[in-house]
Amino acid sequence: MKMIVAIIKPFKLDEVREALSEIGVQGITVSEVKGFGRQKGHTELYRGAEYVVDFLPKVKLEAAIEDNLLDQVLEAIEKSARTGKIGDGKIFVSNLEQVIRIRTGESGTDAL
Repeated sequence: MKMIVAIIKPFKLDEVREALSEIGVQGITVSEVKGFGRQKGHTELYRGAEYVVDFLPKVKLEAAIEDNLLDQVLEAIEKSARTGKIGDGKIFVSNLEQVIRIRTGESGTDAL
């Protein structure tokens, strides 16, 4: 099993969710987060005063998947989240040792 964590632009969330649903990913967790990478941030003007926005709004998407779906999931997220501009985000993949469904006690891939 793998844990996928993707940091994407907020307006791309619906496209990514639809792409994941099409390939059989049954559940995702979404959080609104802020951060920056190479994009750094930008300056904005508010009531005549200029100020720096260091942390930009992003969406953090998390999904636990079976190993055989990994390539499809990575491709789906990449294609649907890409704008071709700086700040498109990142995808992190890590091994997931165990999953337990609290309601039924199922574990492993049955719990996904």
